[in-house]
Amino acid sequence: MNNNVKHPQIYLIFLCVITFFSCKQAGKPNVDDIKVDIKIERFDRDLYAGQHKKLEETDLFLRKKYTYFYDDYIHRMVGDRSYSDAEILTTLYRDQAYTDLNAEADSVFRDMKPIEQNLTQTFKYIKYYYPKIKVPKFISFISGFSVQTPIGDGYMGIGLDMFLGKDSKFYGAIVKSVPLYLSRRFTPDYIVPRITETYAREELFPQKDEAHSLLSKMVENGKILYFMDMVLPDNMPDTLKIGYTEKQLAWCKTFEGNIWAYFIENNLLFESDSQKIQMYLSEAPFTPGLGVKNESAPKLGIWIGWQMVRKYMAENPKVTLQELMKEQDPQKILNGAKYKPKM
Repeated sequence: MNNNVKHPQIYLIFLCVITFFSCKQAGKPNVDDIKVDIKIERFDRDLYAGQHKKLEETDLFLRKKYTYFYDDYIHRMVGDRSYSDAEILTTLYRDQAYTDLNAEADSVFRDMKPIEQNLTQTFKYIKYYYPKIKVPKFISFISGFSVQTPIGDGYMGIGLDMFLGKDSKFYGAIVKSVPLYLSRRFTPDYIVPRITETYAREELFPQKDEAHSLLSKMVENGKILYFMDMVLPDNMPDTLKIGYTEKQLAWCKTFEGNIWAYFIENNLLFESDSQKIQMYLSEAPFTPGLGVKNESAPKLGIWIGWQMVRKYMAENPKVTLQELMKEQDPQKILNGAKYKPKM
């Protein structure tokens, strides 16, 4: 099957030859009776162990056990279809970078139980709100910084090499391709929120092409973050949900009213020119034009949208999460939120 991977993220070149809480949470529904028990399949370990066997035997074993994921991994993540499985495996096993990266990932992720427990609890909540969803298989892998949390046919991948910890020696080596303001978030704590966000955006609430204005995109992203509020563990900090540092989050809270006033005074809410609004939605070290000495947080439109949606749900307690996620009128959210943060 072609085009299994739905969510490619950060693409780099890895190989020189191949292109490339277990208890009920306060304020949340009781989900103890919902049957979800997530175990992460360690493709990374199975692949590494395969180098000590015949290539044909390894290829057959991995293809049988991991099916669509293996095909995506070999021909879309670390290689392409101009190479055979055997050629790609040979190149991997001969590459010292793969060996070194695998060793560090295996050291950081010796025990996956805490991650499995949090994923299990999160997907119990997701199934509570959306009972018909099918929980995917979770498969850990190393691809040389190719993808972080890909979704394919029946699976979600966890690219361990993109969660090694912000001080990993590998991230300093790839800083030209992945700047430090991004790689600082490549820590184990980010696995569950990034998996949750990816699943929400790609499987449950795919982006609508007709959402053009800044307000539309603010509300759309705010709804995703509010959904994460509802299904992630209560002790999951907001910094991990949106990817801010503590300092950036504190800046946003301090200047929330000023940020909102800036959007209003510059007539940005209904602006649909992507070049003009992208700076308020994109990853960056800061947001140009706001704050002094580059101290502002990035993607301020998304953060304000999140606070707006939170306010909307607080003002309208009878609105369910499902109704919120279905709502396509951003003006209704804005009006219903009565959002007027103080300066």
